[in-house]
Amino acid sequence: MTDKAYIGGAAMVEFKKPGAHEPYEVMGSKAIRAALADADIQLKDVEQAYASYIYGDSGCGQKAIYELGYPGIPIFNVNNNCASGSSAIYLARQAVESGVVDCALAFGFEQMQPGALTANWDDRTPPGREVMKALLSIRPNTPHGPGAPTLFGSAGFEYLETYGAKPDLFAKVAVKSRKHAANNPYALFTKPITVEDVMESKLIFGDSLTRLMCCPPTCGAAAVVVVSQAFAKKHGMNRLVEIAGQGMATDTDTLFENARNVVGQDYTRRAAKSAYEMAGIGPEDADVVELHDCFTPNEVITYEGLGLCEESGATQFVEDGDNTYGGKVVVNPSGGLMSKGHPIGATGVAQCVELVWHLRGEADKRQVEGARVALQHNIGVPGAAVVSVYKAVS
Repeated sequence: MTDKAYIGGAAMVEFKKPGAHEPYEVMGSKAIRAALADADIQLKDVEQAYASYIYGDSGCGQKAIYELGYPGIPIFNVNNNCASGSSAIYLARQAVESGVVDCALAFGFEQMQPGALTANWDDRTPPGREVMKALLSIRPNTPHGPGAPTLFGSAGFEYLETYGAKPDLFAKVAVKSRKHAANNPYALFTKPITVEDVMESKLIFGDSLTRLMCCPPTCGAAAVVVVSQAFAKKHGMNRLVEIAGQGMATDTDTLFENARNVVGQDYTRRAAKSAYEMAGIGPEDADVVELHDCFTPNEVITYEGLGLCEESGATQFVEDGDNTYGGKVVVNPSGGLMSKGHPIGATGVAQCVELVWHLRGEADKRQVEGARVALQHNIGVPGAAVVSVYKAVS
């Protein structure tokens, strides 16, 4: 690698419920335009682009960019399940660090349908067959249910059984996230909720995974401009955020060890280790975190996967308020996926945008004071975790 990579521009659009959104190409182009304006550059300055989405025909990334013009550059469409957005940033960072380009665009969008995620291709082998096979080999009495709630709900139940935790742990996390969302104009759900509200909401899977522990589908877009130091200097950029470390990992045979690994705890650990080593930090150095809380049990599992607390320590971590303002680290100041929803291709990029705002001191009422180091976690099941470390540039 020949250069460091920096976020030079970042933007997102407000997420909307399915049916209340604009077309994907409009959302995507708005996010791109805003990110370019934030970086104070033009589309002609971009040398490569990486577009993340999972619901759409081939070439949707081109269509979103073509709303702004025809730059004639390489445009890569990235589909890596729920980790697509962070995968796009990972590729853009590699392109800049390698010296192949000085300016790359990573953007994500999703135009989703209401309700639980379903398979669109029932005439071919499901890519998630191994993870469901692994879950059923570990927990053969798992009740039948929708795919994602079954996987993450089972991992949550296993956590409760293994460490003697209580289901209201997951509810407390949901309450915290909604409290954070009250200060986020980009969040879809901002009304405060209580532990009782969460526990008494509709059961989605098993006897304790409720609706308010599950993120909703939404539609939206986000974009970041990734640049080299030389490019930033040439264009007078003075609001940079360094991509100090990134790690990406996929499944190993540990997939079959426990239900938490089925939803990515092991590859989260390995991706985090790589990111920490590259950035020269440890989890204790993070001031603010945006992690993948598609279900609140996954937020709890991820605390330990990222090393934010010790194994089995999530209950105390939450009880002590160490996951919020005034504690050890602020987790999901945006309100997370639980409050913004999960427009899959946009999710990872939007997490990055939120963290950039905090490191620049531009997060308004939800600002984590003095934030210098930020941590991002984005997973896709089956098989992908991207963990990123960002640092403020003095």
